[in-house]
Amino acid sequence: MASRTMFDKVWDLHVVADLGGDMALLHADRILVHDLSGARALGALLEQGLEVRNPELCFAAPDHTVTTNPATGGIGNFHETCVRPLQDLTAQGKIRHFGLGDKGFGILHVIGPEQGITLPGTTVVCGDSHTCTHGGMGALAWGIGVSELVHALATQTVMQRKPKRMRVNFDGLLPDWLSAKDLILHVIGREGAASGDGYAVEYAGAPIRNLSVEARLTLCNLSIEMGAKVGMIAPDDIIYQYLSGRPYAPVGADWDRALAVWGELASDSEAAFDAEVNVPIDDLAPHISWGTSPEHTIAVTDRIPDPADEADLDRRQALSAAQEYIGLNPGAPIEGTPVDWVFIGSCTNSRLSDFAEAARVVEGRKVSEGVRAWAVPGSEAVKAEVEAAGLHRVLEAAGVEWRLPGCSLCVGANGETVPAGQRCVSTSNRNFVGRQGKGSRTHLASPAMAAAAAVTGQITDVRKLMG
Repeated sequence: MASRTMFDKVWDLHVVADLGGDMALLHADRILVHDLSGARALGALLEQGLEVRNPELCFAAPDHTVTTNPATGGIGNFHETCVRPLQDLTAQGKIRHFGLGDKGFGILHVIGPEQGITLPGTTVVCGDSHTCTHGGMGALAWGIGVSELVHALATQTVMQRKPKRMRVNFDGLLPDWLSAKDLILHVIGREGAASGDGYAVEYAGAPIRNLSVEARLTLCNLSIEMGAKVGMIAPDDIIYQYLSGRPYAPVGADWDRALAVWGELASDSEAAFDAEVNVPIDDLAPHISWGTSPEHTIAVTDRIPDPADEADLDRRQALSAAQEYIGLNPGAPIEGTPVDWVFIGSCTNSRLSDFAEAARVVEGRKVSEGVRAWAVPGSEAVKAEVEAAGLHRVLEAAGVEWRLPGCSLCVGANGETVPAGQRCVSTSNRNFVGRQGKGSRTHLASPAMAAAAAVTGQITDVRKLMG
């Protein structure tokens, strides 16, 4: 058999029918259902009198609309219109529902891996564009629309056009105080938000193999922000050790059989990719976004770009519009920009290692006067881990608000938003106009950079703060 990429191997394992023209009907191993598009799809299915084809392969959680305010116990303005309906619909559909306060509750893209629902070589679909996160486990995962989700729930299959394959090769040693978030922000800023359009992306190289599971999930999470539906990292012993003993992971002989299959998933040494991108990282500085797209990202040591330097008229106008909205001037240094809010959370950066990194920065310091800082765990399990390690006490002592699990300020779908005109350094994945609230201004960064902004009151190179 000809040499194949990891993507091709997983794709081939799941083809139910070749539909011609690069289209295929694929088996969906896992379907994730949340409280917005997921609930709409499930409701539409049940209204038609149809049943969920394989409810044992479907999992749900109301992650987008729960409040994260500890004072309310997670019950907010959307409880009756979004949270409770998902609970009722999943009961009708016999789908496993991780409800508010349950031990397994959390953001779907966090609880999938930590529960062992997401496994190497599986296909994972969800009505959410950041489903690509699960590729960090070696899964083939992507977001689908509501009508596609109805079809998937009814048939346990999805129709998909086979994309081209791209490999992003990282080379070098990850510098101190840089993280997976900096790596992917650098790639998007350098290559552009459409650079992965039409591709499934595999991330490779020694720096990737050295990343923790949580860091791999962060990296793959932003694949959609470079235009790629799919981002993947080959599974290895780090992944297997993480999965062993998880609630939904295989056990006994099934575990041994799974390991044998997973061990064959890595791209063959002679596998050909349609595109190769090489990224040296030895001299990278921490990165942060400056505008209204993840591609508007620069090193914290750089200056705001000047639209006048852009030859393409459309891009020049887009840069000007972004600068007007974000309130920054061409040629000004990004470092030193005052901030009002800091958000550490979202399916990108809301795991134990993220809060450990932030705690290292804020320990012995105080959140700057006039700055409001939130730390929002991605799941009840993460919350318990952080609290068992005492990290929440470090954050709280510095003046960071330790909250309940949920999507929170990433998208503001639960009513938690950044006020108009205020500036937020956020560990989330999108800095679109109004994403965190009407008129809000968002700068994407790592947990370390966000924590540095919290205690200094401005965008700060964390390396200077930490020596």
